[in-house]
Amino acid sequence: MTTFKPKVVIIGGGITGLAAAYKIQNQVKEQNINADLTLIEANHRLGGKIQTAVRDGFVIEKGPDSFLERKKSMERLIREVGLGDQLVPNSTGQAFILTNDKLHPMPGGSIMGIPTKIKPFMTTDLLSVTGKLRAAGDFVLPRSKTEGDQSLGSFFRRRLGDEIVENLIEPLLSGIYAGDIDQISLMSTFPQYHQLEKEHRSLIAGIKKTTPAAPLPKKPLDQQRKKSLFLTLSTGLESLITRLEEVLTDFTVQKGVRVEGITEGVSSAHRYNLQLSSGAVIEADTIIFTVPHYTAASVFEEHDLLKEIADVPATSVATVAMAFPEDQVKNVHDGTGFVVSRNSDYTITACTWTHNKWPHTVPDGKVLLRCYVGRAGDEAVVDLSDSQIEQIVLEDLKKIMDVEAKPEFTIVTRWKRAMPQYTVGHRQRMSVVRAELEQKFPGVYLAGASYDGIGLPDCIDQGELAALKALAFVKPGV
Repeated sequence: MTTFKPKVVIIGGGITGLAAAYKIQNQVKEQNINADLTLIEANHRLGGKIQTAVRDGFVIEKGPDSFLERKKSMERLIREVGLGDQLVPNSTGQAFILTNDKLHPMPGGSIMGIPTKIKPFMTTDLLSVTGKLRAAGDFVLPRSKTEGDQSLGSFFRRRLGDEIVENLIEPLLSGIYAGDIDQISLMSTFPQYHQLEKEHRSLIAGIKKTTPAAPLPKKPLDQQRKKSLFLTLSTGLESLITRLEEVLTDFTVQKGVRVEGITEGVSSAHRYNLQLSSGAVIEADTIIFTVPHYTAASVFEEHDLLKEIADVPATSVATVAMAFPEDQVKNVHDGTGFVVSRNSDYTITACTWTHNKWPHTVPDGKVLLRCYVGRAGDEAVVDLSDSQIEQIVLEDLKKIMDVEAKPEFTIVTRWKRAMPQYTVGHRQRMSVVRAELEQKFPGVYLAGASYDGIGLPDCIDQGELAALKALAFVKPGV
């Protein structure tokens, strides 16, 4: 009698797909499951948006440069694959907001731009007296009567007023989502703020009550070092991709191949057939799609599925890394960088002073500025030539800092349709899509930045959860 050997297929080799594959491989070994494991990636490299360039002593991230320390799954995965000794915290410092052609220090005690300490908020010149008084109205305003989802913009404007949204909250959130906060879903991005208002009425009071008190310092003030919020790898985040590819020895990895269609299996041996761009057809019993929503929707188009998310907007952005001799860039503040208010007349949306934030990535005597362009409603710049983008960014930087020469080199990296926009109603749309998949294609799962969180740890969490669901589907009880 032949023993059934389930075929597990992961589509997409970014961090979500790799995390899912690593989880499945470990579970298969622990549970002694006899399974056929395949990962398919349309590009000729794995890692998705995680790309690191090493040049002339610089370590330059083309995509994300770090991850939040408080979200533990990324750090855990790094340690599990043996790269824990390469973890590096950011060199902490002041962050700034650029508005009205001036760099304003981020007020102390701000959490996503929401004030939690009175003195820094009252003394900042980011806001007018009227704007500060309006924000203080959060303490007395009633709870919202809005039922269901709403935009981040409408929620924060109602609680804190337009000025604090435009000068503090919007620049920070735009740096994360590259989107329009008056379109982005509250319940799909920061549902905890909805809950805080529901429980405490005042958003500011709710944050203060639920944020753990900082421990008493053990060192004098001049020796204290602020806790790092972010971590990265000393050799670049792509080191994690390389290591994962090395350890996924039980997977057959196919690169440079796209999945173009899915049908039910023609025999009883396996549940599904996947049509590949190479002309080949592979069988599968359970499938994890970790590709963008519009790519997944194209695979299911002939089945009239995933319609609800097929046209969800995704913003194109670009990173622009510029290397300079140290003496050619002056008036750089002691800090990690700045974000730009949408009301300001700049094309760049943010700039990291990488030599300050991540000094291990830059040779002595050098400066590395990493700028960002492109956001919802302002994406045309991404399609310009490298030299045009460089000139635009330089012109912006010269308004803020003394940049006395052209960079020694510039690396422009375009990310087309890379930032999915969780517009209002996103969670409801995802519920509909998943219910339809479960009914018509049981054992098929969606995970990744398009669906339930765009941060690296969020993507890892999604990949691991999908991995467990996939194995449970083919091997109940696992």
